[in-house]
Amino acid sequence: MIFDLISYTHEHESLWDSWCESAGNSTLLHTRKFLSYHGKRFDDASVLIFESGRLVGVMPAARAQHDSTLVVSHPGATYGGIVHQGWLNGERMIEALEQLKAYYRERGYVKFLYKPLPHGYACVPSQDDLYALFRLGAQRVRCDLSCAIDLSARRTSSERRRRGVKKALKSVTLVNGSEQLVGLWDVLAKNLERKHGASPVHSLVELTLLLERFPENIQVRTATIDGVIEAGVVLFSSTNVWHSQYIASSEIGYAVSALDAVFESAIDAAKKCGTRYFDFGTSNEQGGLVLNDGLYRFKSEFGGGGIAHEYYELVL
Repeated sequence: MIFDLISYTHEHESLWDSWCESAGNSTLLHTRKFLSYHGKRFDDASVLIFESGRLVGVMPAARAQHDSTLVVSHPGATYGGIVHQGWLNGERMIEALEQLKAYYRERGYVKFLYKPLPHGYACVPSQDDLYALFRLGAQRVRCDLSCAIDLSARRTSSERRRRGVKKALKSVTLVNGSEQLVGLWDVLAKNLERKHGASPVHSLVELTLLLERFPENIQVRTATIDGVIEAGVVLFSSTNVWHSQYIASSEIGYAVSALDAVFESAIDAAKKCGTRYFDFGTSNEQGGLVLNDGLYRFKSEFGGGGIAHEYYELVL
């Protein structure tokens, strides 16, 4: 089977996003509407996959910033992978990835880093790509550990977390809304600087832009004391998953267990919306080799379990 692989251009934006909207294994992170917020930060290498003139899949990808021989799906997103609507399965998926190998090899790349959609994010089973990667000899080169709650079968939260919620609700007021972003960002930036000497992956300007583009998919939930934001979370939501993109608390917030109340409220809201999973995000450092076990245990005590975020390298 021969596929036609077409390099993405801006003229494909509408077709691409329409495809993602109706695909069973797509989230907002696969859309051009999301990826374009990066501007010219990445040298795009995305591909549309056609068979006999009809679109059967799209692959978000870009050149790695610090290695011109490496193409990544996608360096500007937590995960990537081929977005399809079910037809591109089994042997067809193997052939599509085989031809993608040749496509990128012809363009001077030596390696392809594939970041598949984690378990639970797809609305229908869609892991044919993982089998295809195995068949093509790809090696898993990184694995991060996230913690998520299956909202249809939530484990009982720990006594410590239940006490934390009760303690927090005596001191904090829960406030939700995009207008809370600036105050929460201040808490987040100070936290990262104090603990890690780092800055948020997104800038405040970038996340404000994303909030404007995805008002239904990005939300800000905070805990305030006397009108001052002391803790909160930025959530990215898709059909199947609410994902904690950023989590922050001040020292005052930690003292009153403010995040316990924020998370319990968000988990309850996600369940009422019919969402399947609530994902707290990964708890890793140093490319997945170090697990922040204290952070992971905090998350798991809400009644969650582990989900692997995997990275596969395919030599071209």
